[in-house]
Amino acid sequence: MPFDPSKLEHPVVKPWDRGSAVAELQSLLFAHGYDIRIDGDYGWITEVAVNQFQGNHGLRIDGVVRADTWHLLKTNVKAGTRRVKRGDSGQDVYELQGLLLVNGFNPPRNGIFCDRTEAAVLEFQKQYHLLANGVIDEISWTILTGGKKLPDKKKRLSWLFGKSRL
Repeated sequence: MPFDPSKLEHPVVKPWDRGSAVAELQSLLFAHGYDIRIDGDYGWITEVAVNQFQGNHGLRIDGVVRADTWHLLKTNVKAGTRRVKRGDSGQDVYELQGLLLVNGFNPPRNGIFCDRTEAAVLEFQKQYHLLANGVIDEISWTILTGGKKLPDKKKRLSWLFGKSRL
């Protein structure tokens, strides 16, 4: 059964909000190629990136992240394009859980980085002598995929000018 973000509850996030939901939004935007800092603060730079993402995907352009924006951000995110940790969710977390299962660990396969997924990640990190912090970074992704090439990093979008950087 594939990951279905429509079953998740998504907080409405809007300009000037702060917190973990904003940080996850920023990490998803970063994974989609937007040159954005992940600081948990929904300032004007995050708003511009959200507006561009919404416009590029035929959504209402208002900078407010509702279920439809979350759905597209989480469904189209590729494994290995962002760091994932407890509380995150998306197609990449679903793929992470599948890779953990293939490697002999026992997380649920629901696309949500929950307590059981974190426990499996910590076990994996200890077994491979990695920093056991529960965060899946580029090194962890590479080991989990058996050293296979991760998705190419997208050129960061210079969304202020509407073109990719060289």
